[in-house]
Amino acid sequence: MAESGTVAVDTGGGGAAATKERQPRSVRVVLMALMIAMLLAMLDNMIVGTAMPTIVGDLGGLEHLSWVVTAYTLATAASTPIWGKVGDMYGRKGAFLASIVIFLIGSGLSGMAQDMNQLIAFRAIQGLGAGGLMVGVMAIIGDLIPPRERGKYQGMMAGVMALAMIGGPLVGGAITDNWGWRWSFYINLPLGLVALAMVTAVLHLPKKRSKGKIDYLGAALLTVGITSIVLVTTWGGSQYAWGSAVIMELAAIGVAALVGFLFVQTKAAEPILPLHIFRSRNFTVMSLIGFITGFVMFGAVLFLPLYQQTVQGANATNSGLLLLPMLLSMMVVSLVAGRVTTNTGKYKVFPLVGSVLMVAGLFLLAQMDTETTRLTSGLYMAVLGAGMGCLMQITMLVAQNSVEMKDMGVASSSTTLFRTLGSSFGVAIMGALFNNRVQDVMAERAGAMGGKVAEHSTQLTADGLANLPDVVRDAYLHAVSAGTHSAFLLGSIIAVLALVAAVFVKEVPLRGAGPAKEAPSSPEAAGPADAQPVDMAKAGTATADAAANGTATADAKPVEGGAAGDAAADGRTVSETV
Repeated sequence: MAESGTVAVDTGGGGAAATKERQPRSVRVVLMALMIAMLLAMLDNMIVGTAMPTIVGDLGGLEHLSWVVTAYTLATAASTPIWGKVGDMYGRKGAFLASIVIFLIGSGLSGMAQDMNQLIAFRAIQGLGAGGLMVGVMAIIGDLIPPRERGKYQGMMAGVMALAMIGGPLVGGAITDNWGWRWSFYINLPLGLVALAMVTAVLHLPKKRSKGKIDYLGAALLTVGITSIVLVTTWGGSQYAWGSAVIMELAAIGVAALVGFLFVQTKAAEPILPLHIFRSRNFTVMSLIGFITGFVMFGAVLFLPLYQQTVQGANATNSGLLLLPMLLSMMVVSLVAGRVTTNTGKYKVFPLVGSVLMVAGLFLLAQMDTETTRLTSGLYMAVLGAGMGCLMQITMLVAQNSVEMKDMGVASSSTTLFRTLGSSFGVAIMGALFNNRVQDVMAERAGAMGGKVAEHSTQLTADGLANLPDVVRDAYLHAVSAGTHSAFLLGSIIAVLALVAAVFVKEVPLRGAGPAKEAPSSPEAAGPADAQPVDMAKAGTATADAAANGTATADAKPVEGGAAGDAAADGRTVSETV
């Protein structure tokens, strides 16, 4: 019988020897295509974060600062579970390609925005596409690679994410300083076209037809609930008092919509978010840790460049370079965590250590003031980056390992959803706290003039800051420092919840082959020159035949894959499991 954890794939002739050489290259090309697609969303976040002061300085609107990011994350959150369900029901490839196209349309429109309202609307379109990008990448990896081997590959993906985060500020800063902020969005277009071409040519997944219907009522209720709650966190204490009628009404609508959503999920034939997956303690714990990680990470990405450009006097390009300690630390630790997980099958230590480092890093960042040197802030960022590196991919890996293969898509989308929700809440809550603190300190130190400057603080460029009276400029530096302190102190308190949750992780053995088993050579060692498309539709047929006959095909080389492995074990085809 075909060995569990493998699937027979006939790559088109040449016998077993030829197939043995080609198959690792096929896996590598698939991973390259997925990595390029992931770069779209990751680069965009980092580029926009670095260019934010210049964007807002051009288009105006202090009150819209957090909405440029919030609109994106809100749309991503609302669309993520739908993309995951569409992929499960009708096939991942079509859904994945559609998400890339929508993302590119949003990028082009964002670059042409003439005011802040247009930019926010077009960023929402980008977010709709980004929801499909992230869940598509993770779900496809979950289909192709078993969890025990996935640690290595997801470590590679985390490394790419960190590289994107390093390159994003550099590219964003350079583009902002030399070409203008609009090219921060246009730069997505050529990269997106490459991703479209590679995914279309290389990734061949079986077409699927489902008689079920998407749970549109559940999707609508989830969207209303998420939007209402985030509006409460964004407007509360800033545009409206926390006890105002508007905030109370939004809170009531949000709670009612989410309660209705949970009820609909128990009745729907094809629920957007099947509640039975939360019966797994590990899945629930990882969802919480992912939420907190998103909360902290995007808050740091938003406020660190602002602090560096304002208080430490860096320009847009230099602030990107100054984020290197956090990003390099995250990349190195992610790669190490992935390798260790693959080699040992152990993973509980990483959520524990990562949560401790995340709390420590945020607390240290909260101690920064107007006298903090770049070396000191770099060391603090490295601590936070190490914590992120322990958590970023392990949360997805453990969550996927905690559900059955038939729930791979919804597990991937749910984990991505909670991380996206965390980022939305983090930007909104930390942004509101930051703005309030800046305004209070400016009023205290510079009186009426300080309050007026605070209303337009995010429009201040380096030249504008230099032209302020000495008293007002000094007050503004202290205000930004105080706002940063408050934001990161809140983040450290929230991160303690991740540490508590990590204690309850149960180390369940990872499915799939470990490194001791004979497997194809590492894809890193193979070149893409002779790569053949990984045709999972053919793979499913081969596996079914092998399972029925009790033998593997002579000219087919086993390729490890999560869905494929479960198919081989019980005689199902890949098209029934992917």
